[in-house]
Amino acid sequence: MKFTDSHCHLDFAEFSSNLPELLQQCQAKNIHRLIVPGVNPEHWQRVLSLVDLPKKNPDINIQIACALGIHPWFLIVKNETANTSLDFQTQQLEQAINLNRNNLDAIGECGIDVFKAKKNTASETALSDNIQLQQDFFEMQLSLAKQNDLPVIVHHCQSHQLILPLLKKHQLAKAGVIHAFSGSYQQAKDYVDLGFKLGIGGTITYPRAKKTINAIKRLPLSSLLLETDAPAMPPSGQQGLSNTPLNLIAVFNALVAIRDEPAGVIAAQVEANVEQLFFSA
Repeated sequence: MKFTDSHCHLDFAEFSSNLPELLQQCQAKNIHRLIVPGVNPEHWQRVLSLVDLPKKNPDINIQIACALGIHPWFLIVKNETANTSLDFQTQQLEQAINLNRNNLDAIGECGIDVFKAKKNTASETALSDNIQLQQDFFEMQLSLAKQNDLPVIVHHCQSHQLILPLLKKHQLAKAGVIHAFSGSYQQAKDYVDLGFKLGIGGTITYPRAKKTINAIKRLPLSSLLLETDAPAMPPSGQQGLSNTPLNLIAVFNALVAIRDEPAGVIAAQVEANVEQLFFSA
């Protein structure tokens, strides 16, 4: 069995000191591919540089794929300076896509995070302004994904009701993945009906996540991807620790425990899902 971590942030500082060693450990566990989404312009070059890392290390036989995007957390406090204006960052992202199109497999991580906005804005007016800003940036990235025939990697938190209408509006040919899906069966089905896959991570290792576990149990296997979101979202039993792609195996084992299909069938289908979404012509 082979595995792909469809969402991990190898460009983050937590991995700066031991990345070649970590990739060798992944290889030993048959994690043969990692997809790294960018979160803001300051991270894009770091993400792109990871693509060539295995070529520089002959002991590493692993594929690193990447995406570029603007994560909603970087828009939580509205700032009118040029560096965070919609027009300026649209130009930045368009330029980065044009220069690196052959190395990109998706647009993202992008989306809408209502929880974080509520926590970090001081008034109802500021909250409303920030949610509108997040929606504007999300729509901009959906448009760029459509223009470039790329799937999109979607971040959500308390925002299904805002995200779904925008996905329906833009109708991406390659759809994308709802990262770190956590929600009900009906919410999941709404995304799947639009052609989206669901990123399944450490959430399903927590017995208290009954709603999400029940949804994952009922969904078609063809709609699921595995992910860790490393260094965030560690699985049950590792709370407070930095997560790594090695924990993808714990997520897979939790998925096997939830589903009725044999482990080999699950692994093969999830890999086929990754191929179809990110790497098909």
